[in-house]
Amino acid sequence: MAKEKRIPKHKGVYILPNLLTVSSLFCGFLAMNWVVEGAYEMSAVAILVSCLFDGLDGKVARLTGTSSEFGVQLDSLADAVAFGVTPAFMVYHWQLHQFGRLGMLAAFLLMACGVLRLARFNVQAGTTSKAHFIGLPIPAAGCTLSTLILFTPYIPESIAQSVLPMFTLVLVYCLAFLMVSTVRYNSFKEFGMFKAHPFSSMVTVIALFTMVASQPKFLGFVIFAGYILSGPIYTVFILSRRSNKLLGKSSKELS
Repeated sequence: MAKEKRIPKHKGVYILPNLLTVSSLFCGFLAMNWVVEGAYEMSAVAILVSCLFDGLDGKVARLTGTSSEFGVQLDSLADAVAFGVTPAFMVYHWQLHQFGRLGMLAAFLLMACGVLRLARFNVQAGTTSKAHFIGLPIPAAGCTLSTLILFTPYIPESIAQSVLPMFTLVLVYCLAFLMVSTVRYNSFKEFGMFKAHPFSSMVTVIALFTMVASQPKFLGFVIFAGYILSGPIYTVFILSRRSNKLLGKSSKELS
């Protein structure tokens, strides 16, 4: 039998993932322009939209079979701008400028640790498990700060004026540290539970979507804050217990 000729993909199929990546980069650039104008909520929304494009480009590339090394590097560069430079620029002008050099250092550290996180991810991508990220993903750090800005109207004005600046400073340092740490975060790339319980998983997703849609500004920050805390909790309480159990079993077998 004659071998079937593979039909070459249309050039537009290859361009589509990269176009989504560039759209993510454009949203980051747009967010910086809104920061200059003092429109911090619009800037925060632009970063969240950038995260949406960032999530779509990889999925589209895998679905269409158009993943490439060029696309991987372009995605990293776009993430460095959209979730490293832009959030640092935004949070500095929003709150951190009040602390002078300390605030500037915090903003720079956020950007630098984000870039280091991306570099480490690119180097370790082929050798680490896809189930978990090592260190906080840079989009999660940028989106946490964005949702904090959107969450601010729910904070009483007296507390916002006295506590919010210091809370933001501490949060930025924590996010920077978590990005370069070895704390494990769920990547949501393995859907074993969803396949085992498709109906209940679908109901859960619909319920979460309804809740977020009802109060997006309030629940957005709550969800990202929960994700930030999930990494240390999983690493310290669950992963450490598993490793201790494995060490106990191995010591018993040796004895």
